[in-house]
Order: sequence, then C-alpha cells, then structure tokens
Amino acid sequence: MTNEPPSSAQQQRKLRVLLVEDDADTLATTLGLLEAMGHWATGVRSAEAAIARFFEGAFDIVMVDIGLPALSGRDFAERLLRDHRVPIVFVTGQAEPAEAMPGTEWLRKPYAVEQLAEVLERSTAQ
Repeated sequence: MTNEPPSSAQQQRKLRVLLVEDDADTLATTLGLLEAMGHWATGVRSAEAAIARFFEGAFDIVMVDIGLPALSGRDFAERLLRDHRVPIVFVTGQAEPAEAMPGTEWLRKPYAVEQLAEVLERSTAQ
C-alpha cells in the first residue's frame, strides 16, 4: 500500500466507505488513504461491529478483510448481501482469492493508491 494521494486524474466522486479490518495499523493507514482520496470513511475491527455500524450509516461501499477472526469477511458479505444491495470489495493478502461472489471485487494487499481508486470506481459505477 502506498500513502501518496491520487492525482487529480484519479479523483472520483466522494464515497461513504465502511472499512472492516482487524489489523489496527492497516485500518488506520487505509482510513487515512481513503480520506486523502476525498472519501468519507468509517473503520471497524470486526464483522460483528460492521453489521451494527452498517445500519447506522448509509454507505456506498464496504471494504472488508477476508481473513477476519470469528465471522470471516466472506461470511459477513454473504450475510449483508442477503438483504442489502451494496458493493463489497474483499481485501486480501492471499495470492489467489477464493471463489468470486456476485457484486464483489477483490483487492490484493499490498496495493497502490491507483489500484484502490480503480476498484472503488469499478465497484460503484452504475
């Protein structure tokens, strides 16, 4: 992950992002990056907290670490997508992501700001 803010060509509409990441350093870094890109971001450290937080705000997109403890990122996404239509980006350090789910994207760690901007744009384009 790089911390350089995107160029003006990479700017996109401001999104409300719910970030679910159990690693505190990665959570803080990614929140800072999203905010530097001009997005409004809220971070939580578990899928359980994300479920509660999701209903408190109107989020445009959810970014979730696939390897969360307790309730995995994939299980969280399946639960959320049963009743809600929201783009989900799985973030993973795995070389090969698991089977794709409709309405989701994958972003492999570490990633560049350009890759993050592209996946956010692609996921929310409608």
